[in-house]
Amino acid sequence: MPIVVISGLPASGKSTRAQQVQEYFVSKGRKVHLISENEAVPKALFEKNAFFGDSQKEKVVRSDLKSEASRHLNKEDLVILDAGNYIKGYRYELYCMTKAARTTQCTLFSCIPQEQAWTFNTQRVEPDKLVESVEKGEQQPNNSNVPYTREIFDALCMRYEEPHSNNRWDSPLVVVLPEDTLDLESIYKALYETKPLPPNQSTQNPPLGATNYLFELDVIMQDIIKEILGAIKIGAFGQLRIKGSTSTVKVTTSMNALQLNRLRQKFITSTCRASQTTPAPLEQFSFVHSALRDQQQTC
Repeated sequence: MPIVVISGLPASGKSTRAQQVQEYFVSKGRKVHLISENEAVPKALFEKNAFFGDSQKEKVVRSDLKSEASRHLNKEDLVILDAGNYIKGYRYELYCMTKAARTTQCTLFSCIPQEQAWTFNTQRVEPDKLVESVEKGEQQPNNSNVPYTREIFDALCMRYEEPHSNNRWDSPLVVVLPEDTLDLESIYKALYETKPLPPNQSTQNPPLGATNYLFELDVIMQDIIKEILGAIKIGAFGQLRIKGSTSTVKVTTSMNALQLNRLRQKFITSTCRASQTTPAPLEQFSFVHSALRDQQQTC
């Protein structure tokens, strides 16, 4: 599914923007999965400030958020990743994940001056509440209204790597200030009216080839060798047109069965090592004849 990666300083209004995006897309008839760091942290039984003060704890929760987003990826529904996402390398990992799923993404940057964000933070007064188990039907604990300490707030602001539209993993980038009205229509167009990110070799699994591919290739090669040996037997030297192919093989007096079978084994071995992509249909193997001819001429 398309994914909206929300990023911003602490207390910049990220969760508010996430809820606005969720409500808009639900009204459009889309299924929305809101994945929130504010719920993942207490779910892991970490206090908010203790969590952001420990890089190992952060790494665990970031991995959980990424895994949950990956499980929900498809081409129709929407994933909203509501978290700080302050590390550009982590945003690049999300970008690669989106490419692998062949879907679209958008980065929503909740831009705010640092001192204004601290003012918003001081208005939060709820204490941390950790619940070891949540009964079915109960709401998951949420720490969005728990304030940051000044030390943790300043540390997060210092670590924050701001997204830029010229970075392909941050593009398309929607920047919104606290007083701005979020342009939800542009987000919709970026996700559902643009082409998916093209996958590349580093983000896609190699497709499987047919299980009988090598056997059928070997049969074709043996048929070619039989035709060449048959031409040698009757003395038909020169250019020989192979049945089912537009290419020709030059038959010479120096050819023998041992040499041709050695070339056959060499060609099959090189074909196996050439790439990990899906083999071409066997009816398209007219190039086999010319390859065999070229190898013969070099011997």
